[in-house]
Amino acid sequence: MHPRLRATYYIRSDARSIERRAQALAVEQSVEMPLAAVDDPFVRTEIVGQVETIAPMENGQFEVRIALASETVGSDPGQLLNMLFGNSSLQEDVLLHDVELPSGLAHCFGGPRHGLHGLRRRVGAGARALTCSPLKPQGLSPQRLADLAQRYALGGIDFIKDDHGLADQFYAPFEARVATIAKALGKIDRRSGPARYVPSLSGDLDTMRRQIATAIAVGLDTVLVAPMIAGLSNFHRLVREHPQIAFVAHPAMAGAARIAPALLLGKLFRVLGADAVVFPNYGGRFGYSPETCRALAREALGSRDHLAPCVPVPAGGMDTGRVAEMLDFYGAGVMLLIGGALLEAGAQLIEATASFVEQVHRYPYVADAG
Repeated sequence: MHPRLRATYYIRSDARSIERRAQALAVEQSVEMPLAAVDDPFVRTEIVGQVETIAPMENGQFEVRIALASETVGSDPGQLLNMLFGNSSLQEDVLLHDVELPSGLAHCFGGPRHGLHGLRRRVGAGARALTCSPLKPQGLSPQRLADLAQRYALGGIDFIKDDHGLADQFYAPFEARVATIAKALGKIDRRSGPARYVPSLSGDLDTMRRQIATAIAVGLDTVLVAPMIAGLSNFHRLVREHPQIAFVAHPAMAGAARIAPALLLGKLFRVLGADAVVFPNYGGRFGYSPETCRALAREALGSRDHLAPCVPVPAGGMDTGRVAEMLDFYGAGVMLLIGGALLEAGAQLIEATASFVEQVHRYPYVADAG
């Protein structure tokens, strides 16, 4: 048998019921039937989930660790999520907190193709943090989006990404948008290196493949995708099929399941091939805590099964007044994403962008950061 997955769940329960509840969860996430009806010795000893530890927490919760057979996953990312939390995600008293993946399974999925160091090389960033700004709002024409991209580029931004809501709408069709913006950015000659445009993928698997082909045809090498909308298996397939492309993962729909952000966005997205992952930073429009953000960044960047580090991209209502604070918090191995706060500058967007970029470039990074 291969090494087991070890999944950690947080379960709301009273002390008298927790052992029974934990055993029920182990069965639900493995064989999904009464154990009395399982008469195959191999299934009973190797496939049925095993409760390993139960520990009390605060607020009426218990931390429960369950060992699950990695053979039930195969090499399918969707099946991994299914075996970790498929049926149990429907039970409101359970949260999937973490999982220890066997190294063989992590190697099977492959991790980032490019990661932090590859993205830095693409924009000549050295050992500093990266910068990013979004093209918004929705409803603009390709030409207006291209004009906005040019102003970001003139201000020195490294990566200019589509707003994740941009898809193939009539006001900015994917092919026209990508061609227009790529051409516009090609006219900007910067000593610091070219700005990278990051178009947003949408649609079914074949549509996203065609979109990547369109991006490659106009010289692009980085794309944005929301794995929870595209599907984890589809996301992973795109990563494996396009080794020259870097993938920035967007967290849309990631909050719909009770899965700890550090696990889903920091660990699993990285294992499946995200080179960078956008997430809501503490103190912004969303409710993530500093502890959650720190844990997520640690999972994305930390040494793991020889996987390349995935770049954490804290976002969600950030402004330039927080640049130093965020760099103090995350270090150099980060991409700072600021959009609306720059767009409020209006006609002074280039100057506001340049000020943001200068703060990132001039920050006193420690020698071995990132």
